[in-house]
Amino acid sequence: MKKYNVVILGATGAVGIEFRKILLQRNFPINNIRFLGKTTVGQTIEFGDRKVTVEPVTDDAFKGFDIGLFSAGASISREVARKAADSGCIVIDNSSAWRMDKDVPLVVPEVNPNDV
Repeated sequence: MKKYNVVILGATGAVGIEFRKILLQRNFPINNIRFLGKTTVGQTIEFGDRKVTVEPVTDDAFKGFDIGLFSAGASISREVARKAADSGCIVIDNSSAWRMDKDVPLVVPEVNPNDV
């Protein structure tokens, strides 16, 4: 089974905590995990049997990552989501940054699960 490189932007916030819990509960196949933040840089967080240190958001923070889970607010999403996508990372953004963008699918699993 393929394992994925996953990056979580906003890993210490309420939604980021839920992202982490769900990934662990569902035994999501993770090769490498990275946590990014602004105010929590340097903080170490347990993730299963790993200890992950929150890193700063940089232009190349998403290179080599397959999936990006974003929940750090619209302004930071507007700043880095396209860079992440351009580096090959599939971005799943929980903010309002892209809700009105016709080129970005708005997906609500209970409403349009086929778009996931």
